[in-house]
Amino acid sequence: MTELYIIRHGRTFANEAGLKQGQINGENTYLNDMGKQQAQNLAANFDLTGFDAIYVSPLQRTRDTAAILNTQAQVPVYEDERILEISYGQWDGHYNQELMDQYPEYFSDLTKDVNERYIEVATKGESFTDVEQRVADFVVAVTQKHPQGKIAVVTHGFTVRSFAINATKSSGTTILEPDNCSVTKILVDPENGDQHVVYYNRGVSGF
Repeated sequence: MTELYIIRHGRTFANEAGLKQGQINGENTYLNDMGKQQAQNLAANFDLTGFDAIYVSPLQRTRDTAAILNTQAQVPVYEDERILEISYGQWDGHYNQELMDQYPEYFSDLTKDVNERYIEVATKGESFTDVEQRVADFVVAVTQKHPQGKIAVVTHGFTVRSFAINATKSSGTTILEPDNCSVTKILVDPENGDQHVVYYNRGVSGF
């Protein structure tokens, strides 16, 4: 079995401000003091010693989170664009509340975030299934490379959710985005691709 430990980056200035970060990579998307502390707290309780690799989205917020987590273990790090955050197209960088006020029919009343139809308006954005497919491709490649590996994946909220959606064969908003610096564990059988969610959105107190 390949063990995947999928970690959402720490809190950012944009998270605090209520911006749709998507794939933007400006200074306002970097870890704030709380985000750095979240990563340090996780690092103190979640030891990466013995892991075979860390795969990280190439955005600064994920790279910085991974660097803090890897301070002691010094596991090999690989960047991979397939685990980038969802791109909201022309909505990247805009305030979520303003978009929700303008386009309420494209937001979920429950989550206060976009539903699957949002790309009817944000036409340059990725669909939910676009992200799920690139995440699926990533899982196949990593399990082939590390069939018995213990792998950390440092990525983004919607992307973590997409790992879990694929593993459980769900869709839409059945599974919501996890908290910052939470960990999700998924086992993958390298022979047949079967996946098993061991836990989802586990906080630092769970280790």
